Amino acid sequence: MTRSLYSKFILGYLLFGLLGFITVATFSSKMTRDYLIQYKADTLYDEANAIASSCSSMYQGKRMDTEEITFQIRALSKYIQAEIWVVNRQGSIIMDSTNGTRLQDTISNFDPAAAGNRSYSIGQYYRLFKEDVLSVSAPITGNYNTYGYVLIHMPMRQITQTQNDILNILYISAAALFGLSLIILLVFTQTVYLPLRKITVGANEYAAGNLNYRIDVNTHDEMGYLSDTLNYMSDELNKMESYQKNFIANVSHDFRSPLTSIKGYLEAILDGTIPQEMYEKYISRVISETDRLHKLTESMLTLNSLDAKGYLSRSNFDINRVIKDTAASFEGTCDAKHIRFELTFSDSIQMVYADLGKIQQVMYNLIDNAIKFNHHNSTIYIQASGQYEKIFVSVKDTGIGIPKDSLKKIWERFYKTDLSRGKDKKGTGLGLSIVKEIIQSHGENIDVISTEGVGTEFIFSLPRSTNF
Repeated sequence: MTRSLYSKFILGYLLFGLLGFITVATFSSKMTRDYLIQYKADTLYDEANAIASSCSSMYQGKRMDTEEITFQIRALSKYIQAEIWVVNRQGSIIMDSTNGTRLQDTISNFDPAAAGNRSYSIGQYYRLFKEDVLSVSAPITGNYNTYGYVLIHMPMRQITQTQNDILNILYISAAALFGLSLIILLVFTQTVYLPLRKITVGANEYAAGNLNYRIDVNTHDEMGYLSDTLNYMSDELNKMESYQKNFIANVSHDFRSPLTSIKGYLEAILDGTIPQEMYEKYISRVISETDRLHKLTESMLTLNSLDAKGYLSRSNFDINRVIKDTAASFEGTCDAKHIRFELTFSDSIQMVYADLGKIQQVMYNLIDNAIKFNHHNSTIYIQASGQYEKIFVSVKDTGIGIPKDSLKKIWERFYKTDLSRGKDKKGTGLGLSIVKEIIQSHGENIDVISTEGVGTEFIFSLPRSTNF
């Protein structure tokens, strides 16, 4: 379709150029001819009037030699390349510029008023010429009398030659402009059409599912920017597609494992494989696996709401209080592992402007993560300090740490390090993804510092409240 459109454009361009040239040639030819005729007629009439004035002095008895006038006529005739006559009222030629060859010739049916309101006539002038001439007439007057006329005849071929010279210049200029426009068209083709065609081909490839296709437009203009944007889009879509496949695989695996366990325990109870006195033990395991499924479902729903750019219910609250309350909720778990908390606050009250419920979830996930991977008889350090318009919160443990090659992957959904798999039996691999999504939805950042075998520290920022 694009190629057809381009062909139509080229065809239209050529037709426009051809029709434009024909139109210009037609009108310019007529306009040039009319202009030249009128200009030459006016010029010749002025010359005829000048000669008539000289002849008028002669007719009025002033000293004016006919030979002198004849010499002037012949000189002017050579200069303007026209034939000049002086005729009497009856039409007899009494002076001419052709060495007297027309002297005493009489113009048949001579009528000075035949031209009417026109200052000139075009034709063979009473069939005295074998070709068309431009003729002008000026009366010789004096003392309220008309003694004769001065006639000047210029061959029309001179005017035609001048017209052709002017038109040739016009046509050459038009051809040069057309050639220049072809160069511009070529530049347009190279800089706009061909890149646009490549982009169109690329878009069709993406629509067909070939996200590995690369659009090769290496320019530093809007076309290059569009090409880079589409290439980036295809990369992101490719990543998203891969992520979706991995996501489905991970979800299937994480759902299949507890469901298989629940089904196995229940079937064993029903068929009597498990003795009645052990029912409580295995029912507890079923409940545990059910809780795991529930937790996984809740985590996925949370991520889905965050992906949909869920609304943040922001309010002003004391982050110190949130930290204290969240840490207190893990009292039973910490007692079992002999883990204690060390809380440090730069101020007694530190107000932030954020979504209280989601920040509680962030703190819960980070503390839960720290407890899971911390050693027995250890300490978890939680700090909150203000700096300028931000409040920075740190959760630090002294546990197993995170391998260096896994630091960039811990934010991925369902990702679990090899070190965590043996400890996090009930984990979903979604906790840190939820944490990052919540923090980023607030327009803030979260960082991690970890050394394998030493411990891990998570640090995130929140906007400080200005209204309290």
